[in-house]
Amino acid sequence: MSLRKRRRAVAEINVVPYIDVMLVLLVIFIATAPVIMQGVKVDLPQAESKTLDQDLSDPAIIYVDREGRYSVQTGSNSTPVESIEELTDFIRTFRANHADSPVVVSGDRSTPYNNIVQVMVALKNAGEQSVGLVTEPIDEKKGK
Repeated sequence: MSLRKRRRAVAEINVVPYIDVMLVLLVIFIATAPVIMQGVKVDLPQAESKTLDQDLSDPAIIYVDREGRYSVQTGSNSTPVESIEELTDFIRTFRANHADSPVVVSGDRSTPYNNIVQVMVALKNAGEQSVGLVTEPIDEKKGK
């Protein structure tokens, strides 16, 4: 009789390849996150102001960039708006669904004043009673 040792099956899982795959996916997500984030670059004017009350619902933010293009952000959705009439319709629809949410205007500091006034008129035509303006806090270091 031969005395052979029986080989047992090893019941271990090698996790090193899974860790490698997870690290590669993490690097891909980190690299693509800034590309996925959509938004309008707006250089806000600086002024002293109070912050928006945190108890309120997510506001509708109307962005006006330096070229006079409009977009509206509600929650995490950003929607480009082609015309003032389309903006008025969008705000009416938003107001019908979100009666307690504030509406604020975020205009680039180099945007012509006329573009901001046109947005304010569109909001008034949409029935908006109160509109806030977004600013950045004054940077004491720059003296602006």
